[in-house]
Amino acid sequence: MAQFVIPNNDGKLRNLWWVALFFLILAAITIPLVLLSQHYAFELSIFYQVIIITVVSIVCQAIIRQPLEDLFGTLDINWIRSLSKGLLIGAALMLVPALVLLLAGVRWIANPLELSSLLPITVLFIAYAVSEELLFRGFIFQRLIAALGEWPAQLIISGFFMLAHLNNPGMTGSIKVLASINIFFASILLGLAFIKTRSLALPIGIHFMANWVQGILLGFGVSGNQQPGLLKPVLNDAPVWLTGGNFGLEASVPGLISVIITIVFLYKWRPRHV
Repeated sequence: MAQFVIPNNDGKLRNLWWVALFFLILAAITIPLVLLSQHYAFELSIFYQVIIITVVSIVCQAIIRQPLEDLFGTLDINWIRSLSKGLLIGAALMLVPALVLLLAGVRWIANPLELSSLLPITVLFIAYAVSEELLFRGFIFQRLIAALGEWPAQLIISGFFMLAHLNNPGMTGSIKVLASINIFFASILLGLAFIKTRSLALPIGIHFMANWVQGILLGFGVSGNQQPGLLKPVLNDAPVWLTGGNFGLEASVPGLISVIITIVFLYKWRPRHV
């Protein structure tokens, strides 16, 4: 596997300044848009966020004179293969804890969705996966790796990722503790997915499919956000630590174990094309 080269102290400091520059440009674009949205009463939806983060990332990459392939990964057949692998890993990430729940007595009932409802939610999940992976595994993460090394960058970004989800719906009591731990380790997992492939394809695939299976297929909340699913879980009196309650499987012990097992798998994995 190709390793990141840790530069000298001047290079480390320069990369940290690039991180600061990213946030300055992001603020310079976002703050006026927030003010405009309040004045003209329109919503800065997730699709605006995708565009903003993409534009800021590309601008910053151009400023440091690095190719876009370093940011997104090379858009070739291997990118598609990595995306496909990510979809499989993301599905397993949620289906394994769901199997544990099934063995523990949790059942699901059919909750048919019309195509007109399914497609917009799927597109929304794609947008969330792209925007969050570009923000948390894109320019900032890559500059932190260059400045500090892989694991310090992982810890910083995972803490940032956890804090970004801290005020999500349902973040209370024991759920808040379990969800925070799970989200932190999920970020480590997604960071490893980038480090192993030097591409955003694998983490985007994992992120999207984990959310899709958890929310649309299994009918759980996704990071506390509720949406209709193809199935509806009947939790009865199952303990919250087992099911994650209204927050979703990512606030459950089986969900956390599934994340940790996947981290171990990715850590030991040696992709052939890297």
